[in-house]
Amino acid sequence: MVSVLINLAIFAALIVALVRLQGGQLSLSVRVFIGLILGTVFGIGLQLVYGLESEALQTTINWINIVGNGYVQLLQMVVMPLVFAAILSAVARLHDASALGRISVLTLGTLLFTTLIAAFVGVVMSLIFNLTAEGLAQGAAETARLTALESNYAPKVADLTVPQLILSFIPKNPFADLTGANPTSIISVVIFAAFLGVAAIRLVRRDEERGRSLLALIDVLQGWISQLVRLIMALTPYGVMALMTKMAATSNAADILNLGKFVIASYIGLAIMFVVHGVLLTLTGVNPLLFFKKIIPALSFAFSSRSSAATIPLNVEIQTRRLGIPQTIASFSASFGATIGQNGCAGLYPAMLAVMVAPTVGINPTDPGWIITLLAIVTLSSAGVAGVGGGATMAALIVLPAMGLPVTLVALLISVEPLIDMGRTALNVSGAMTAGTVTSQLLGQTDKSVLQNSEAGELQNA
Repeated sequence: MVSVLINLAIFAALIVALVRLQGGQLSLSVRVFIGLILGTVFGIGLQLVYGLESEALQTTINWINIVGNGYVQLLQMVVMPLVFAAILSAVARLHDASALGRISVLTLGTLLFTTLIAAFVGVVMSLIFNLTAEGLAQGAAETARLTALESNYAPKVADLTVPQLILSFIPKNPFADLTGANPTSIISVVIFAAFLGVAAIRLVRRDEERGRSLLALIDVLQGWISQLVRLIMALTPYGVMALMTKMAATSNAADILNLGKFVIASYIGLAIMFVVHGVLLTLTGVNPLLFFKKIIPALSFAFSSRSSAATIPLNVEIQTRRLGIPQTIASFSASFGATIGQNGCAGLYPAMLAVMVAPTVGINPTDPGWIITLLAIVTLSSAGVAGVGGGATMAALIVLPAMGLPVTLVALLISVEPLIDMGRTALNVSGAMTAGTVTSQLLGQTDKSVLQNSEAGELQNA
């Protein structure tokens, strides 16, 4: 008990140090990075001192989780209100409802296109590294994981068809979707808010006085939610530090080494996709180095939280305040990017798994026809993958059965899943922000003075 109190006292001291940094001139992105480093070092220190199976370590992490998981839950709390208010406000302010169609097509097109590329990169990485599912051991943890997958996840996705998936986007009970009841609830809320926004446009045209009153009410709602988001954003360095402490303290180095080739191949694939994002940005006139510098806070949080959906508030905030992207486009890209076209979880990962499993059932993974089919299925199935921890598992459980492949490998990779998922989630968020930036550039709506100013929109007082 004494050792746990000492550990928590050290953690509290680190939080106090971060609080004091907030009063200085350091930006949010710098403080988030400092929190990430402090958490990683502290977590490694805890594991070295106590050992992975230590009761003192587990108890310490349970208390630290109050900060880390508590922050994630606060962000999850604000996701649906933010998406609803942002989309409603953005659409209601459009002079032409048809602009909504152009924004949606470009955003979704960019997300699905980059997911297609990510799937191809996943195939190439698996082939280059000669990754295969043959010979992987299945221990007690993996067996339990497989049983859970087959009983809990598989029935939900085994009979999934594209028409059913599309139909699931249409909200039949928007109030239930506002609670996040379904994997596609975010998209349903976006559609519901968009319809209300279009209705507001029609009301302004037909009854200007009442329409203006409605727009004023929507503005108040948007401003209210924005202040709530900024209030929670100020907690980001502390949440990231706690989450990284848990990750570093509980990661099993032996398991990582055993599946080291898969981990390395995955991160090389992720790195290639970040380069692809940079190329797309360059082609649309955006400096990729400045872009990635500005979105570091979002990537850092996505990396540590492993939740694309929880990153939506920070995603929208950075797009609007630091990249000069209009609220409409930022809200759509952040919301769609958390559910549709996740480059890491729904593109790269299931493609790699499919190539690894194929030889075990007598399929040649280098067959061009098989690869084309895989790329098509991965791209289509990337719609509707929930942007929370486990979204990659859901994607794999859709793709593998669709290709006639067993899902056993999903369970066998449980030991390195958290480590890889961190990178995948960061790529998901980068893909969403890239889609928003590309869409804004193509439509000529980017505020260039904000985008090109390296200091613009700094979240010092978020």
